[in-house]
Formats: sequence, C-alpha cells, structure tokens
Amino acid sequence: MRAVIQRVKESSVAIDGQTVGQCGHGLMVLIGVENGDTDKDMAYIADKVPNLRIFEDDNGKMNLSLMDMGGQILAISQFTLLGDARGGRRPSFTAAARPDTAVPLYDALVEKWRGMGIHVETGVFGADMQVSLINDGPVTILLDSHKLF
Repeated sequence: MRAVIQRVKESSVAIDGQTVGQCGHGLMVLIGVENGDTDKDMAYIADKVPNLRIFEDDNGKMNLSLMDMGGQILAISQFTLLGDARGGRRPSFTAAARPDTAVPLYDALVEKWRGMGIHVETGVFGADMQVSLINDGPVTILLDSHKLF
C-alpha cells in the first residue's frame, strides 16, 4: 500500500463541481492499494500516517503528530500511485489492486483512522475527482508498506 501524505491548511475533493469531502488543518492522504496487499499493509499505513511527527511544536520544530494536534484527514483513493513508467511513455498500472480487493482495504483504513478518533472525510472510490489543497510548508511524505522508499 502506498500513501502520499501532504500537510495541509485545508483540502477538499469535488465531483462534478460538488464538494464531497474536505478537511481543515491536517493531512490530505492519497492512497494506492497494490496487488497482494493485506490487512498487515493497511495496519502499517493506518498507524504510521497519524503518528508521523510532521507538525511544528511551539519551538518551530516538527515534533507533533496529527494525533498530538487534533488534525483531520482527507483520504483519497488513487490507483495511479502504483503506476510504473520505467518501461516507456505510457505508465503501466498492473501493480494496482482491482477494486474488489482495493475497496475493502481502503475502507478498512478509513475506519481504522475514525476508530482512533480522527475526523476523516473521503472522495469516492473510482470517481473522476478534482482535489484542491493548500499544502502547509510544503510538507509531503511518501510511504510504502513494503518499505520500498
């Protein structure tokens, strides 16, 4: 499972001009589910993301996590995070899990965060979405549950 985490002042996702999810100060997280991912991969991302110490403390140091500062998450499914463009000019998405596998893991991730007391909003899996954000910092972190980077 892959995640792109962006520290945001605010973010939103719209479909056909209608906002379907938004968050204030916190994280906008793009999530890609890979073939072969399991609950173990989901649990790694679920724990790692809200506990990353990427928010500034009173001394201006990145010492606080989302859990420490009470922020929100906007979670967006994005299979293109598994795109492989090494072989040519058109990316291959064969590493991305099919919806019958990806949706349950994505939903479980969102529910895990909600169970931690985090306010989480989402886009719509598989929809054509327009995502807006104000990246705070900017701070952007890449995670891979297989620890490829």
